[in-house]
Amino acid sequence: MKTIIVCILALVAIVAARPDTTYTDRYDNINIDEILNNKRLLTPYIKCMLDQGKCSAEGKELKSHIKEALETYCEKCNDTQKTKTRQVISHLVNNENEYWNQLTEKYDPDHKYTKKYEDELRKIKA
Repeated sequence: MKTIIVCILALVAIVAARPDTTYTDRYDNINIDEILNNKRLLTPYIKCMLDQGKCSAEGKELKSHIKEALETYCEKCNDTQKTKTRQVISHLVNNENEYWNQLTEKYDPDHKYTKKYEDELRKIKA
């Protein structure tokens, strides 16, 4: 009986110590179209990502995962996050080239990950 209890406690400890397998969905309802189509709203997010301005709560959350999400092709993203990520990258690649270059230089200076996004999304207009 003691062995079973110890095994159960060990299993609970392993599960509790396991890192999150997905990013939070707390900000999934943000209206991306509104942000992308309004420079006054978009610029603070970009400045946050570039360490050139203050970050909102959702900006901080994005910033904490942006490098990992790029490197893993959004492996921990849910479907909504994947769709919105593609929408944002497509908009930046096609409409905000200077900001896209700055973000790429900061988060992927060797262009190991962003190149595949660019090739795929350059043709798709946001």
